[in-house]
Amino acid sequence: MPPKRARPRDLGENWPLEPIADPIGEVARRLAIALREAVGERGLREIAALTGVDHTTVADVLRGNAWPDMVTIARLELGLGQALWPSAGAAGIPDHF
Repeated sequence: MPPKRARPRDLGENWPLEPIADPIGEVARRLAIALREAVGERGLREIAALTGVDHTTVADVLRGNAWPDMVTIARLELGLGQALWPSAGAAGIPDHF
C-alpha cells in the first residue's frame, strides 16, 4: 500500500495565507483562495446546489483537507462561472513541473 499523501494544508504553515514551497501544494492553496473569493458571502449548501459538488467537499477544499479532482474543479468552475485553477507562470508556480 503506497504511503498516504499529505493534505494540502500540511505542506505549509498558516493555510491558505502563506505560500507553500511545494509547487503542487501552491496550486492547491491558490485554488482554495480563488474558491473562497468565488464563494463570497454565500453558504456552502448554496454553492453545492449551484455546482453539484457536495458542501462537505467544498469545505474540505477550502480548509486544505482534500485534493480536488478534475471533475470537482470543473463542476466548481462551471457552476460558479469563473476559473479557479491558477495560471502557470504565476508567482510561485513554475511553467512546468
